[in-house]
Amino acid sequence: MRPYRPLLAVAGALLFASSASAERVQFNRDIRPIFSDTCYACHGPDENKVKGKLRLDSLEAARKGGKSGDPAITPGHPEKSEVMKRLLTKDADDHMPPAEFHKVLTKAQIALVEQWIKEGAEYQGHWAFQTPVKPAVPTIPAGGNAIDAFLAQGLTAKGLKPNGDAPKPTLLRRAALDLTGLPPSDADLQAYLADSSPDAWSKALDRLMASPHYGENMAMQWLDFARYADSNGFQSDTQRTMWPYRDWVIKAFNSNQPFDAFTVEQLAGDLLPNPTRDQIVATAFHRNHRLNGEGGRIVEEWFAENVIDRIETTGSTWMGLTMNCCRCHDHKYDPISQKEFYQFFAYFNSNNESGVLGEFGGSGRTRAGGNTAPLLSLPTEEQQKQIDATSAALATAEAALKAIPTSQPELLAKWLERQRTAFSKEGVAWLPLPDEKVSAKENAEFRRLEDGSWLVSGGTAAKETYVVEAPLATGLLTAVRLEALPDDSQPNKSLGRAFNGNFVLSGFEVRLRTADGKTSTLPLVKAEADYDQPGWSVAKLAPAPMTKSKAKAKKPDNDKAGWAIGGNAPENRVPRKAIFSVTPTTVPAGAKLIVVMRHDSVAQHSIGRFRLNVSGQDPKLLSLKTDPAAEAARRLMGKPAEKLTAADKKSLEKLYADSPEHPRYAATAKVAAAKLAFETANNAPVTVMVMNELPKPRDAFVLLRGEYDKIGPKVERALFRALPPMPAGEPNNRLGFARWLVSGQHPLTGRIWVNRAWERLFGIGIVKTSENFGSQAEWPSNPELLDWLAVEFVDRKWDMKAMYKLLMMSSAYRRSAAVTPEMLEKDPDNRFVARGPRFRLPAEVIRDQALWTAGLLVDKQGGPSVKPYMPEAVWDETSVYGDMRNYKADAGEGLWRRSLYTIWKRTAAPPTMLLFDSPGREVCTVKRSRSNTPMQALSLLNEVTFVEAARKLAEQSLRQPGDNDAKLAWTFRKVVRRDATSAELAVLRKGLEKRLATYAADATLAPKLLAQGLSPAATDLDRNQLAAWTATANILLNLDETVTRE
Repeated sequence: MRPYRPLLAVAGALLFASSASAERVQFNRDIRPIFSDTCYACHGPDENKVKGKLRLDSLEAARKGGKSGDPAITPGHPEKSEVMKRLLTKDADDHMPPAEFHKVLTKAQIALVEQWIKEGAEYQGHWAFQTPVKPAVPTIPAGGNAIDAFLAQGLTAKGLKPNGDAPKPTLLRRAALDLTGLPPSDADLQAYLADSSPDAWSKALDRLMASPHYGENMAMQWLDFARYADSNGFQSDTQRTMWPYRDWVIKAFNSNQPFDAFTVEQLAGDLLPNPTRDQIVATAFHRNHRLNGEGGRIVEEWFAENVIDRIETTGSTWMGLTMNCCRCHDHKYDPISQKEFYQFFAYFNSNNESGVLGEFGGSGRTRAGGNTAPLLSLPTEEQQKQIDATSAALATAEAALKAIPTSQPELLAKWLERQRTAFSKEGVAWLPLPDEKVSAKENAEFRRLEDGSWLVSGGTAAKETYVVEAPLATGLLTAVRLEALPDDSQPNKSLGRAFNGNFVLSGFEVRLRTADGKTSTLPLVKAEADYDQPGWSVAKLAPAPMTKSKAKAKKPDNDKAGWAIGGNAPENRVPRKAIFSVTPTTVPAGAKLIVVMRHDSVAQHSIGRFRLNVSGQDPKLLSLKTDPAAEAARRLMGKPAEKLTAADKKSLEKLYADSPEHPRYAATAKVAAAKLAFETANNAPVTVMVMNELPKPRDAFVLLRGEYDKIGPKVERALFRALPPMPAGEPNNRLGFARWLVSGQHPLTGRIWVNRAWERLFGIGIVKTSENFGSQAEWPSNPELLDWLAVEFVDRKWDMKAMYKLLMMSSAYRRSAAVTPEMLEKDPDNRFVARGPRFRLPAEVIRDQALWTAGLLVDKQGGPSVKPYMPEAVWDETSVYGDMRNYKADAGEGLWRRSLYTIWKRTAAPPTMLLFDSPGREVCTVKRSRSNTPMQALSLLNEVTFVEAARKLAEQSLRQPGDNDAKLAWTFRKVVRRDATSAELAVLRKGLEKRLATYAADATLAPKLLAQGLSPAATDLDRNQLAAWTATANILLNLDETVTRE
């Protein structure tokens, strides 16, 4: 290794030309970024990954040195510091960083390290982890505010002269797009242009912030943070209902909820004293993560993954920290250990949940989609009234049932006498139907035979329905018996009308029509036959009662199945019986029975001869098959009274108590009906997945290498040592944690929010790495301004609208975006804000602006997600099963709602949104990229939404007074909200004239263009003119200025 030679002699010019040359080298500003980028991966906070036993993240460790024993840093003596020797050596084995890392320090960077050591190598705690102190405001420039005072120093140092204000129309458009995501309305624009008062700009901002569109626009970014979507993710990516959370976010922004309350309610609203419904809905923030419904998933694994997702999302959203690497090891760059990561984990692992997608409808039904507990039901006012009414009715029915005694000696004796009479002959009383009438839906004909059966003849339709109607005697109806009989007139002398003698009964309904003409369907509770053709059981005709969970269950494998008897086989050409038990029903005087028999699952397979009977006997005694219990009951009823033992009498009492004729039976049926009504009412409201803390916290452990089944030491809830402690008196749970974030003493929360607000308005944050405020963060372009804003945010009681207005009232915000070569040279990224910010609009705003300009935008807030134009197969490419396939766009207002309300499938997010850099929302995204690609222009020119918008804008243009120049001027002003220059109008005029000639020359072109979109095209306008103006409007909607926030 060569001896140390001062680099200052070689690179002094570089060093002293830098901004650091005029003042002392600072560790946080100058040295930490170098060490973090080139050294900390091997010599940083991660004790388990330290190479050569050397750490450079603290002076104590650096002085101690590594394995060699030589101090890495000797304050005041770069020549005695091993770091300098390793940076300067030509020996490849000793040079640091090693060549394979591909990290090469520049001469200027090495000179900075040398100067820092020479000045004493003063280490500083990471600036972002230090609680901000509010600096004094420098002299405020004329026309500006405190923000401009801080910026003025940098502008002066850079020798930059700032621009003046942007033109008023451009400025108002800038603010409207920033605050509402829409261009300014004509009324707002005229009000601002006409207002010459000193507070005109302030009033214009107030009008924009009062718009309900403000909350919608602000919510767009927050939903990225919350990884909000309408699907569960993973392979099946089934649907969920989380839009009530989205609507809560919009409402919170519109009501200007302070950011501290906004934070606490989302992280721990369920733990607040007597939380409101809205406060619990807010906790859906941490239920927006994906839920795995794949077969073979391991519940414990995905529970851990979901909790880790919450940690990473919380760290990114509120603290700007990258924490995912800590699941496996200590952080390589930031002072966060793996143990601390799992102590953090302990705050979020006690939600009352499984961690995987619920099994809707039973085991394996996760492909059906839905919400997974814990849930919050959100009834409307009318639904709540229904819930209350059915709850009261259920309580009344239960009280009435409770009041009826089980023992009824007199009624028991009468019942027993009736049963003995009924069983005295055939054993079961099956009564014929007098005065029957039979009809067919198609062309079957019926003839009554002497034995009471009906023989069917006439045409054999592919699908046929028989309807039997007959008066009923008063009493109890419990079952209908169908007998299918062979007949010589049928094919193969069998029972059915099919070519092979078979039939398939696909439906059997029993209805009761009372004397007043009201008809009700009696639910089938059971269906059985004395023979079923394999795979064609009569039991399928009496499905189990439908519940909300079963409604989502998979249909039977053969959903067109029915009862068949294999009538083509000779041995099956014998009489067959089926009994259909109904809910026991009391038949009033004058009532009629209606039986509907459907044959629609297999063509021409209808019954050829049949007979119907009814019974009022206990359904348990009506089985066609040998039933020992039923036989025992019959024998018991047949015993003479004098031979009944005490045990016999007790058995008879139980039989009567369970029979439909006991008073409790009707009361029990009323309870069941009331319970079903209550459950139906209770299941009707929308639900949302929320947090619900367990009474006793779950244990938490370090997961070795981050693997769910590698359990390490147990840990308790605790905060990072590098950050301030929990405020005194706060509970050590999610609620205390949330309050810690917004205590005002947390060094990151305020800085993170104001930096993102700055990024939203100025295009780039004061800290460029807005997604990372850890050791690898960029040094703030104006640290004093960042800290002043962070403290000001707290001082203003976390008032978000007030902070946005403060930023937008500054001269810096109002500046023209015009750029000069000098500005580009001295400040290419506009970090010192000598000019107004200019950047491409977000995906949602580009689409919404087009809809608004065209007059298509539906001004409706909230509600279920909608389906705008997207390719019909867009969902099928990523899911081969699940309930989010076969995408079909809405046919009404859903096509033109704001993009915020577009249904979001994680594995197939809206393509145009993705094209303009929207995230897929699989995980939390706190910073979108901003690209500029040819595909974006192609989308704006060809995608249905934009072509339709151009057509509707063209219709408006053609209805404007004046000549084509006047119409073009109006259209241009409508799109970009400023007047066109004469040169711009000349270009537009030339293009319009060319397009008018093109469409006039070929009559087939206009219909193709005007057919785009479902909104009706104007019929009173010339089609060729409308097409030419549509193409012109399409170009205007694709202008760089249109899709750019000037």
